[in-house]
Amino acid sequence: MRSVEQQLAMVVDAALMPEPIRVSITDGLGLMCAEEVAASSPLPGFAQAAVDGYAVRAVDVGGGVALGSTTAGNEQPVERSLPVVGEVAAGSQKPLRLQPKQAVKVATGAPLPTLADAVLPLQWSDRGRKRMTPSRPVRTGDFVRKAGDDIQPGDVAVRQGSVIGPAQIGLLAAAGRNKVLVYPRPRVTVMAYGLELVDIERSPGLGQVYDVASYAVAAAAIEAGATVTRAGIINAEPRRLKETVAHQASRSEMLIITGAVGGSSAAPLQEVLRELGEIDTTRVAMHPGSVQGYGLVGEERVPVFLLPTNAVSSLVIFETLIRPAIRQSLGKATPTRRSVQARSLGPINSLPGRLGLVRGRLMRDAETGDYLVQPLSGAEGAPAHLLAGFAEANALIRIPDDVTEVRPGDLVDVEFLQQR
Repeated sequence: MRSVEQQLAMVVDAALMPEPIRVSITDGLGLMCAEEVAASSPLPGFAQAAVDGYAVRAVDVGGGVALGSTTAGNEQPVERSLPVVGEVAAGSQKPLRLQPKQAVKVATGAPLPTLADAVLPLQWSDRGRKRMTPSRPVRTGDFVRKAGDDIQPGDVAVRQGSVIGPAQIGLLAAAGRNKVLVYPRPRVTVMAYGLELVDIERSPGLGQVYDVASYAVAAAAIEAGATVTRAGIINAEPRRLKETVAHQASRSEMLIITGAVGGSSAAPLQEVLRELGEIDTTRVAMHPGSVQGYGLVGEERVPVFLLPTNAVSSLVIFETLIRPAIRQSLGKATPTRRSVQARSLGPINSLPGRLGLVRGRLMRDAETGDYLVQPLSGAEGAPAHLLAGFAEANALIRIPDDVTEVRPGDLVDVEFLQQR
């Protein structure tokens, strides 16, 4: 039996990253940048007012010493008033030149007139229109955004390998880029296998059940950030089976097949997969979900995951092993979900020698801020396979393989699931 850590390391190491594509900068949100983007011009491109106020020479309002100077307290007396000789709005393309002992009214973002070296905020004045009386001094550089304060020409605006967020999109726009090279979302194909399965458009007959697991896993892969194709229930005839798997592998970075392990009925599929690549069905030391398979198929050695028909086991395997591989392909710095320690509100029993993965409802004590978790499975005699319990869960409780019993009040490690 292989440990979860060993299986996860093997899976993440083999995760495929799609070939880079060029997309509009807004479509790049959440994707990893595949190029280094350098700025060709400064940001901002000109000295501009950082607040609404008056563009002045600092010396004319009693504060000619630059910010940070050790003599910054030696301001000259504030001028009684200055004539307001013009007004500059944001976006103005008409240059103005400031003469000594004059002021120009400016809006936030407006270009600074020539010779102006500071902006006096409106609230530091009497707000005069023709003449302005300052109530306190400003120093050189006060309330001014200098050209290149944010980015200088040649500076790297967005680094290769960084995940593009709103700030990166803003920097790309500032660099004059409307497209960017990114690694796209990994393509994941989800299929179901099993003679007993029928799709939800049909009514199951005697001995038949709805295909539930492939729908649940496909949704989980979408939530993880993948582009997902659900290929439905695949034909059990060996030749058609081989053609289908080979075709889907050629157009995917990952294959997931539910119903592909557990019992002799899965043997024909596993035999076909071994003709296409390498398949390992060694049990993994976790509960639920120990029965699973993993391998690499096709010329591109595409990872394929074999999951049971049971939707709960499949979702637990997905959260523990497959989701981190998808997040790795997306370039996320931390491919696993956030985890915290919480105090259990109920008893939990776990199998010896296996990592116990127990659905739970995580909450927080309003007074102490401590995390508390209510187990939704794992009690002695409680069923471990019910999907309704998973629907109520917002966390997975991780019980180490050397712990078989958790008592109410014990601290446990808890991994967040998707926020409900």
